Amino acid sequence: MVNIAAVRFGLLFRVLNHRVRTGRWRELRQLLTDGGSSRSIRAKAASGFAFHQRRSHEPPPLFQMASAYWISQAIYVAAKFGIADVLKDSPKSGDEIARAVKADEDSLLRLMRVLCMLDVCRVTESQKFELTTLGGPLQSGVSGSLRSMVLTLGEVHYRAWGHLCDSVQTGHPGFQKVFGSEMFDFLENNGDAGDTFNLAMTDFSAFVSYAVLLSYDFSGMKSIVDVGGGYGKLLTSILEVYTDLQGVLVDLPAVISAAREHIESLACHDRCAAVAGDFLESLPRGADLYLLSGVVHDWDDPGAERILKNCRNGMRRNGRVLVVECIVPDGNESSFSKLLDLNMMVMTGGRERTEHEFRDLFDAAGLTLNRVVKTASPLSILEAVRK
Repeated sequence: MVNIAAVRFGLLFRVLNHRVRTGRWRELRQLLTDGGSSRSIRAKAASGFAFHQRRSHEPPPLFQMASAYWISQAIYVAAKFGIADVLKDSPKSGDEIARAVKADEDSLLRLMRVLCMLDVCRVTESQKFELTTLGGPLQSGVSGSLRSMVLTLGEVHYRAWGHLCDSVQTGHPGFQKVFGSEMFDFLENNGDAGDTFNLAMTDFSAFVSYAVLLSYDFSGMKSIVDVGGGYGKLLTSILEVYTDLQGVLVDLPAVISAAREHIESLACHDRCAAVAGDFLESLPRGADLYLLSGVVHDWDDPGAERILKNCRNGMRRNGRVLVVECIVPDGNESSFSKLLDLNMMVMTGGRERTEHEFRDLFDAAGLTLNRVVKTASPLSILEAVRK
């Protein structure tokens, strides 16, 4: 019988050893102490949305929920102006911040007042503003940065969500009504929006990579294909830890050109190829494992089935398919996946799925769900094998 505790300790030791050797302990420490804790996420949410601790002078909880986009847009504007970058070295006065970001001082101070209320910033004894731990990820280019994610949520996602009603009524993505095309076509043809989205996905992949590496053992494999892996953050993180693995990244041509620059800067670049392609049509053949992180939920069942069939057709006889996604729980259980499901409806026409729905999807693609591995994040790893 496999000793699960021993296996997990071995994975933990492998990842810790690699992060310490490469000087990236800070990133992992942040995940373990903050990013991977659903309790921490709920605590932070509670600091900004005191829905269940209403005081007599506060609006009704339902009103606070309905107006929650006021908060998300305030955080978006802070990210857009780069306020966290202005404050990263030292506290600044409102006048100094306004001049740095080229904003009206009075209006900027009113925004700062809200950001302090949300604990994104705070006022010092000298009446200057400084960044808090909660606001730290709004900085650019830091470990755990969420700036690009906040920007894409506050721009293309925000506009598309204004048409949620249309999506529910028609079953079609609201995104198409706003932007006149499917999301990935729009991002490919609009450089700034596409770059921001891809950077957001890369930042998120850093979070995902630790969750995956701490939960799944890639030992014994020789080759892995990362399907729709963006700039390759997850794949290269795996290759850096498992130095016997060869990897192939597959994504759209516009994404791959930027991905190659990222890969070339890494020690594993000689073991990682970046290939432009359409995973709806075909995939490189002969790999031990086909990895799809945050890909399947972009598609409706026919599209997702087609991608999974291409993985099945490409993999070796005893190969595996790994799908890294949220799993929607049944019943009234609170889960971020249920909100994320609405986001996929609005943005791409895709969906989040229950475990039963994943089983049916794999079955239709000629695969069998072998096991589900939970991670230290909202994501799970679904391992499928050939029928």
